Amino acid sequence: MPNNRLNFYIRHLSHNLRGGFLIRPLMIALVFGLLGAFLSATEEVYPNLSTWVPTFLFPSNGDPQTAQVILSSIATSVMTVVAIVFSILLMTLTLASMQFSPRIIITFVNDRITQHTLGIYLGTFLYCIAALPAARAHPTPFSPALTLFGAMLLSVACVAWLLFFIGHISRAISVNYIVDRIARETERMIDTTMPAPRKPGSLSSTFSDEPDMWNTPVLSVASGYVRTINITRLIAIAKANRFSVHVLRRVGHFVPAGVPLLSVSKGKRLTDELSHDLRDAFHFGPTRNLEQDIEFGILQIVDIALKAISPAVNDPSTAISCVDQLSSILIRFAAKEELQTRFYDPPGTLRVIIPFLGFDRLAKSAFEQIRSYAKNDVAVSLRLMRAFTDITLTLPSGPDRQLMVDQGRRLLAGFSEPTGEDVLGELKSRLLSLEKLGNFQ
Repeated sequence: MPNNRLNFYIRHLSHNLRGGFLIRPLMIALVFGLLGAFLSATEEVYPNLSTWVPTFLFPSNGDPQTAQVILSSIATSVMTVVAIVFSILLMTLTLASMQFSPRIIITFVNDRITQHTLGIYLGTFLYCIAALPAARAHPTPFSPALTLFGAMLLSVACVAWLLFFIGHISRAISVNYIVDRIARETERMIDTTMPAPRKPGSLSSTFSDEPDMWNTPVLSVASGYVRTINITRLIAIAKANRFSVHVLRRVGHFVPAGVPLLSVSKGKRLTDELSHDLRDAFHFGPTRNLEQDIEFGILQIVDIALKAISPAVNDPSTAISCVDQLSSILIRFAAKEELQTRFYDPPGTLRVIIPFLGFDRLAKSAFEQIRSYAKNDVAVSLRLMRAFTDITLTLPSGPDRQLMVDQGRRLLAGFSEPTGEDVLGELKSRLLSLEKLGNFQ
């Protein structure tokens, strides 16, 4: 139990560090700034270090005024470039969010290359500022030649990195790149939260050991989206106080303040302090994220697809790309053992019931809206039918296969494109193949 709790906090911290737009750049900038201060201070103690700088590259390395001009010029130029580049980047992201979905902004915030770019430029600025006081004419003239040479190398590196960053952004704002990035992040999250592969013949089990009454609700004291739930903490609290906990709001739900967040059996044992501890197992935020919320990744791609097939945009190629990535995510999810919803400690004693999304809900979230909006689009409808078939091929016999068959039937029934029998014939042919898979035992 302690190891599980530690792993939860490590994963939570890792996700925050990966997604924090300011944390990684700040760390890089501080390292560069400290490096500039350390090198300049070391040169004052060991002046012979300046002889390492080739004189043919930097002949005036002993002139403090030259050093001051170079350091101040590099610092000023770097900050000017940062302001211009990121102003253009923000304008580009604004246009991209209007065309695709506002939710894609988070993918650029989490982009490590963007974070590294900001860190390198801010770090070069701090390096020059930290080294500038060492270049002085009074009382004893001193020029930190080695530190200054390092600043010149950083300025060259900044120019090279700027070219690389421009090329990266030109690819990053491509819708196919955006959709692929969201899909890969969602699949990585599925692998992290659902590491066990699906066992052959595994089915959802039913239980009859639920307490007769969850008689005491625990109300939320804050409004926000549930981002993470620390299940091990809930189990530990329930076991220590000998009651059961029923979580009412899953990850991804919005919970207003004053609404029941969970309920417990044997409510007489619940105190204000225990209620506070139970609430601490939930992490809220103003928006959803991908730390534990599989559906959020799917909804981001769905948003892009819906805008693409809207009459204002009319971009079926983007919608088709979204459908392909959604099928990839659902196939990855179907290959995993479903998340546990009931937890016992000790065995036979129910401690926590927690809701999680199953395949049926994720499939509906992925395809219901696209299927409805694509009824006038031949290409998207055909690709949807193919996606249903691809997913069904990977599913074991049972209700999940029938769900995909039903999606195909509803797609054909709702198709209203009046262009002729050729398209309907193709859709019917693909539906027939899908139904054969659904009936296969």
